[in-house]
Amino acid sequence: MRTTNTLRRSALALLTTAALALTPAALADSGHHGPKGPAWRGAWAASPQSAAAPLGPNWSQQGFDNHTVRQAVRVTAAGTRARIELTNRYGTGPLRITGATVARTAGGGAVEPGSVRTLRFGHRPSVTIPAGETLHSDAVNLPVEAFESLTVTLYLADPTGPATFHSFASATSYRARGDHRGDLSGAAFQETSTSWYFLSGVEVTGGRDTARRDGVVTFGDSITDGVGSTADADHRYPDELAERLAASGRPRAVLNHGIGGNEVVNDTTWAGEKALSRFRKDVLTEPGVRTVVILEGINDIGGSGPAFPGGPTPEVSAEKLIAGHRTLIREAHAKGLKVVGATLTPIKGSFYDTPVNEAKREAVNHWIRTSGAYDAVVDFDRAVADPSDPDRILRAYDSGDGLHPNDAGYTAMAEALDLDAL
Repeated sequence: MRTTNTLRRSALALLTTAALALTPAALADSGHHGPKGPAWRGAWAASPQSAAAPLGPNWSQQGFDNHTVRQAVRVTAAGTRARIELTNRYGTGPLRITGATVARTAGGGAVEPGSVRTLRFGHRPSVTIPAGETLHSDAVNLPVEAFESLTVTLYLADPTGPATFHSFASATSYRARGDHRGDLSGAAFQETSTSWYFLSGVEVTGGRDTARRDGVVTFGDSITDGVGSTADADHRYPDELAERLAASGRPRAVLNHGIGGNEVVNDTTWAGEKALSRFRKDVLTEPGVRTVVILEGINDIGGSGPAFPGGPTPEVSAEKLIAGHRTLIREAHAKGLKVVGATLTPIKGSFYDTPVNEAKREAVNHWIRTSGAYDAVVDFDRAVADPSDPDRILRAYDSGDGLHPNDAGYTAMAEALDLDAL
């Protein structure tokens, strides 16, 4: 045993060389959880995107240099220990995280006293993430309840270059000059953004739900992402679904992997890799998941027009879009996941509204409803449509652009899901 410990210490000494960039494998949690490690479950998620700013200013293109970034997220699963996922998936070079903390959110950039935990990476307070890589922090002892808000604070002392981020957070992030990772107050955080940066997940383990493997991933575009919902209010349809599940006595983690503007078969410069590429990275790697709900395709239909933000993408036929859905279903089934297909919501009166686009939407929805390709179907189209004008979203559910629901619309979508189908 003494010889073994000596060898381990020698190995650790090699790993602490200052110039070493740790790989994800080197960053596995080292707690004593049995031969297979801890039973981690996803509690919160956001899909990464490459740096871009077609719909307004954010911090992604310029990146960070001697900045502290503070980001609050609401988890949907409970545990006794937590860890975070950081990503440099679209970075142009190594990303240095000088230090990081996690704490309970107090609001307005502040955190609760006594809740701040220093995060470590392979037992070290800082880490370098190679370009293209994603990693987890070590676990921290921080009891977490479902629907609790956690604040992750990153200190980025060195220039990051363009930042991997998530554009439509529908939540406020905060930035301060210098090192403020341990601040309880939010006073230093005078700059704000409505995007998330580098943070792509929060996972939990321990507690009564350790063995649960029944999480739900919601996968899609801006309507899954929550565009049109009230900022900082957690009224996206996945949020409402998680609350509905809990209220029914069947609590489950619900992870949001929507990206505003995303398409099934086309990559875009500003709205993420196409679903056919990112599905494997964003959905099939999530721990503790049993079901995925897929709502995507409206941007494939409308993206070839001049109104598409960021510029037109190649035209997609209904047949090609359906083939893309079939691929996603096959990949999910290969991983043992149940797949729920969601019909595409109305576009009449929106910037996507043309006879050709409407015909494609109706063709895709008919296939989703009748083909039997999905394990179950949720009819979001009918859930939010105006009964007197079914091609148009009900005014009470319209955020104002004829395309994205408001808070009430997202609640109606969550209520349309058959909980037994999950």
